[in-house]
Amino acid sequence: GQEEEEGQEEEESEGEDPDDEIDLGRIFAKSIQWPVQNLSYRSRVVEELVGDLFLLFKDLFPNSFFPVLQPAIGVGSTFEGWCPHEDDAVYRVLVPLKAPRGHAFHLELGTTGDRPAKDSCIRVELECTCTNEQLVDNMLCFLHHSEEELKRNQGHSLLHTLCTGSYLDVEKTVRCFQKFVRLAWVVLPQSRHYHMKVLPSSRSCKLQLTSASRRTLFVEVIFGVQQGDSDIFLSSQATEAIYASSTTWPESYAVAEVKFFSYIAKQAPHDSFHLKCLQLCARILVGTGFSTYTFKTAMMHLLITIPLSCWRRRDFLLRLEDIMQYLHCCLKEKRLNHFFFGNQNVPEEILLPPAFRMAEPFNLFQHLAQYPATHAKALREFMEL
Repeated sequence: GQEEEEGQEEEESEGEDPDDEIDLGRIFAKSIQWPVQNLSYRSRVVEELVGDLFLLFKDLFPNSFFPVLQPAIGVGSTFEGWCPHEDDAVYRVLVPLKAPRGHAFHLELGTTGDRPAKDSCIRVELECTCTNEQLVDNMLCFLHHSEEELKRNQGHSLLHTLCTGSYLDVEKTVRCFQKFVRLAWVVLPQSRHYHMKVLPSSRSCKLQLTSASRRTLFVEVIFGVQQGDSDIFLSSQATEAIYASSTTWPESYAVAEVKFFSYIAKQAPHDSFHLKCLQLCARILVGTGFSTYTFKTAMMHLLITIPLSCWRRRDFLLRLEDIMQYLHCCLKEKRLNHFFFGNQNVPEEILLPPAFRMAEPFNLFQHLAQYPATHAKALREFMEL
């Protein structure tokens, strides 16, 4: 238990010379309230809710030509085990989509060839289902039956419902799922414990759940299509800098990131403090121009550079100093590499498309190199931190 862990740490330090900085690190680390248990509990609540929604969807629409919903994957800070602000935390899940029967998805990864791919699309094609091997529930072939026959006996294909032209439309897909959630909520067991409100959103399904004690839980369901067998997806959620059209599905690394933190958790000592370092840094960022993603990227690089045995509570202040020094160097050099592009140190457990490992590193601080005034402001803000 906790007392045993603390006793072990005291024994480890008995033979060491007293070090005020290490002692201060222990005191500092103990004095902060870390909402790990709440995050874990609420994450389970969200996973159960989304699981129940999907089971109901399959029961109500067994022969639907809506994209086939795969098991949801918890992503983002709450599922990685840290969170900047617990009170307004968003519990985000990515739902992989597979093409329904008689359809195929073809991923078009950006027209400019840029990495990260920003203006990617998902082209939908109809497939012949006439052969006996593919015939399911007397399904009519969308390619070889007349529109009148299809309309009378089967309904429209995905191309006629959730696509714009030949491309899967994010907003149509999201609206359809939002409508289903509103209708389905009354029969879910969670409706006895929470009041549910679907919040306005065109690219994800955002839910606000309020308990009888007025506690609020924010859930966001985003959709994604997997790139091959990798942990990289094209996602419905637009990044902050992109004002995407409704047929644009930007590349998402959220699943790869949550897998990375899961991998680190398995390798790290039981009392590792790496997530608490990240959480504290994220709290410090409030009111600055630095994004939490910047600190998270720096942290990921450091976690595969500094031995995991050096991320224990007694090393808390030393590791915080390492994070700040690393970022200061990145700022001065106007370069912070994206973690997954051209990085040969990404653990093999993270499944990346071959092009990622061979790619040129992508600089997240490109804008600082392009705009001297922005760079000067970032340096000033960092020194204030």
